[in-house]
Amino acid sequence: MLTLPLLAVLRSEGTSHQRTLTFDERVSYQRAIEEVYWRHRIWPSERKDPKPSLDAVMSQAQLEAKVAGYLRKSQALEDYWQRTITAEQLQAEMDRMAVHTKQPEVLRELVDALENDPLVIAECLARPAFAERLLTNSYAYDQRIHGELKERAKAELQAHGTVEQMKQTNGDYSEIEFVRSESAHGKENHENVKSVRRNGREWEEAVQKVAETFNIGGSRPDASTHVGGYNNSAEAKNAGARAYQAIPIGKLSSLQEDETRYYTVAVVGKANDQLKLATVSWLKEPLDSWLAKAETQVPVTMAAVSANYTLPVISGYSDNSIPSGGCTDDTWTLTSPTNVPDARVNHTAVWTGSEMIVWGGYNGSYLNSGGRYNPSTDSWTATSNAGAPDARSRHTAVWTGSEMIVWGGQDANLVHLNTGGRYNPSTNSWIATSTTNTPDGREDHTAVWTRSEMILWGGFGVSGQLNSGGRYNPSTDSWTATSITNAPIGREAHTAIWTGGEMIVWGGFRPFVELNTGGRYDPSTDTWTATSLTNVPTARDSHTAVWTGTEMIIWGAAADASGGRYNPSSDSWIATSITDAPDSRIQHAAVWTGSEMIVWGGLNFPAGFLNTGGRYNPSTDSWTATSTANAPTGRYFHTAVWTGSEMIIWGGLNGFGGNLNTGGRYNPSIDSWTTTSISGAPVAREFHTAVWTGSDMIIWGGEGQGGELNTDWPYNPKSPSGPTPTPTPVPFLNTGARYNPDTDSWTATSTANAPAGRYIHTAVWTGTEMIIWGGYDSVTGITNTGGRYDPSTDSWTATRITNAPAGRSLHTAVWSGGEMIVWGGGACVLGCSLNTGGRYHPSTDSWIAASTTNAPAARFEHTAVWTGGEMIVWGGRDGFAYYDTGGRYNPSIDSWTATSTTNAPSARSTHATVWTGSEMIVWAGYDGFTFFDTGGRYDPLIDSWTATSTIDAPSARYYPTAVWTGSEMIVWGGSDANSFPITGGRYCAQSASLSPTPTPTATPRVTPRPRPSPHRRP
Repeated sequence: MLTLPLLAVLRSEGTSHQRTLTFDERVSYQRAIEEVYWRHRIWPSERKDPKPSLDAVMSQAQLEAKVAGYLRKSQALEDYWQRTITAEQLQAEMDRMAVHTKQPEVLRELVDALENDPLVIAECLARPAFAERLLTNSYAYDQRIHGELKERAKAELQAHGTVEQMKQTNGDYSEIEFVRSESAHGKENHENVKSVRRNGREWEEAVQKVAETFNIGGSRPDASTHVGGYNNSAEAKNAGARAYQAIPIGKLSSLQEDETRYYTVAVVGKANDQLKLATVSWLKEPLDSWLAKAETQVPVTMAAVSANYTLPVISGYSDNSIPSGGCTDDTWTLTSPTNVPDARVNHTAVWTGSEMIVWGGYNGSYLNSGGRYNPSTDSWTATSNAGAPDARSRHTAVWTGSEMIVWGGQDANLVHLNTGGRYNPSTNSWIATSTTNTPDGREDHTAVWTRSEMILWGGFGVSGQLNSGGRYNPSTDSWTATSITNAPIGREAHTAIWTGGEMIVWGGFRPFVELNTGGRYDPSTDTWTATSLTNVPTARDSHTAVWTGTEMIIWGAAADASGGRYNPSSDSWIATSITDAPDSRIQHAAVWTGSEMIVWGGLNFPAGFLNTGGRYNPSTDSWTATSTANAPTGRYFHTAVWTGSEMIIWGGLNGFGGNLNTGGRYNPSIDSWTTTSISGAPVAREFHTAVWTGSDMIIWGGEGQGGELNTDWPYNPKSPSGPTPTPTPVPFLNTGARYNPDTDSWTATSTANAPAGRYIHTAVWTGTEMIIWGGYDSVTGITNTGGRYDPSTDSWTATRITNAPAGRSLHTAVWSGGEMIVWGGGACVLGCSLNTGGRYHPSTDSWIAASTTNAPAARFEHTAVWTGGEMIVWGGRDGFAYYDTGGRYNPSIDSWTATSTTNAPSARSTHATVWTGSEMIVWAGYDGFTFFDTGGRYDPLIDSWTATSTIDAPSARYYPTAVWTGSEMIVWGGSDANSFPITGGRYCAQSASLSPTPTPTATPRVTPRPRPSPHRRP
């Protein structure tokens, strides 16, 4: 037992009162939390033994380890990132839990267990969740930690820079082949290379993704106006064909990075309907492993924080004690995107009674990671990698009442596995399953939990489709083979359910044939009985099955929306109604609620990936559609669990590269995002501008959604050449609107005397007028014209072109208090990046050129802000060269000074930037490979950078707009290359200026202590 007292000193604001929590007190409160979760933990009704007490499944040492774990994480944040968790952050985390909980009754129990004490709740419930999120976010891309691996990967690529040498690196090598087949049904073959069949839509998306990996421009034509987001026009097909032809064979991509690895991709084979890829991945050290070495001791004390915590009202309760109605029927709410596991497909999910556990799967790499989602706090916690089974996909998982058992599947070497593991969420620990007498390795099998054993059956192994299986007893860690006498014929992609006494398997496929046969297995006698073929549903695979208590309901097929109810007591089938049934589909998900079967998602031919579903009531043989309002994006190969009051779906796939780490709850209580209103909003657009007037945000111009009008883009943001004018009838806009955040409302701007419709122009606010200038318009192409808009009169006045800088687009402009300064951009068809600029004086309607001495390198797609004395430009690109550099321009002396690159955000262009009064904040953007939801805050007084949080950030995008309100940055619109979102978000930067002004001046700041190298401080 740990005996050192660990103090968290918290002071109430405005008083000298101090209160401490000792380590033992924290452990006691942790036990109270675990008691609540254990009370809700499902103990399968089939189990003969009674549910044990918490003390029987969780020791005192394990409770202490949990407390020590979150305190170590808090300390690591301070030691390595100088991010001491504050009282304000803990209060915000409590507020978030209270507002976004999907199980308010469970959260109410947790609050009661912590004695309704706000300080205890902040420290023992909010701190663990917040520290986990913040540390995961801070660790993922920190080059001080992962930089050595990156350099090692670069060195290996330099030494082994050909496709033939990829296997000689120390990275994990894998191959995957995509085969175009309209009747593929998403099935995979089982040759030496993982081969995935794709229909026309999926094939086009595979080509687009690979083309973008090699920075081939124009590979993704607009799809936003087509059903399901899929553009089947002749132009789209031609664009896909051109991109496919341009994909190089035998060339390694540049080094890529995501949260868990560095990797490179090469095309090793290409035919008319085949695309074979090779990938080498260098895996980053898991956070748990790094933390175990970095923070070896529980800290004796923690930094003091001052607080006067307030207990928030829990959603669904009128006064924190009286339930006010629970969740809203037939509605969706997204699962939290914060600290979520990596996107994946072919994973598993189980429901414990208080958490959903997802594990394993595939996202270009095989995974042995996972996460536990707690709907009561709307938060994710990573599952431990220590002792976890090897990475795999297409495995199975069952819940025993205290453990999740995973088994089988396929690994990166295409080996069919006969290994597994038992995961205990209470202790976050793994125990391997025995391999003695284990069944043959396999994938695409099924598994059910009986009262004491896991039974697995079927699937695909070395010898093909299997009709063998095994029963695993976790109490003895032993296997017993299932009989093959009278067993159904071997198969995969079938279903299996447990009735309480028998396992029923049905359907599936063998080579060239789908099946409508099945069998009932009785483990007490180790015998099989065939299911009836009378009135049996049509043969099928990749369907779903649920058990109602008396019947098995199967549903879903590629060809129709039929299904059937099988009664094992009478060995008979009854067809399910097709009236109002959902569209036909495969690889969807289904749950049983106690009275209804809910099906959702899946793949339909030719509609594609579905976000629709239906509720089937067997007592009335009727269907009711599920709502699509706020439903997750369409997908297949996802998972679904039933919590007792809601269905939670998560993960899945919506095309090549479309592995998802999002999800949703059906019948949740509230939405989990704060967004700008879309009521009365302007039409969706990108490449527009926005200014803040002091009370309104004004957006204007840009390119809208033009359907077939937009088949030839005049500008490709992924092309190295920059702006490429083409006289085609694209929908450039000369419309706009004023948004008032106080009323969350929009008002349209006048179009009388407005400048010609344009995009990739600039806009500034003078204090009384908005000045727009340059860009690419629908009349002259690249232009040096502009206009001044007065919102008080809702009127426009043209700007003079005498002595104006050369026409350009993708440039920047700032307002200095008396002048508009424009700089950089592209001035010709081939890009012609500029490092020139000019200053425009509206009172005299005149221009003066800016100096080019010591100016930053020529660029476009950069950003600029005005500090009160200087213009700061940053980022952008010149062809394929993306910049994380910038410069500060002083117009009073007409001179330039370079900005620091230390800790600067990743090089990028097409990002958004605001000035807060003391800092420049940059956010989002694109670097030729990655869309960002990251950013940084730059302080010019000390020439230094600090990263912005990604917690609850809007989706990654480029070309958003951003304005500063005085306390928040509001971002809106933009594109993620697939859509034009009319969504936005508000970023709070409380340390910044709280007094907005059109001409802010720099304010003194306390110099922060330097960021250390990644080692423990003494």
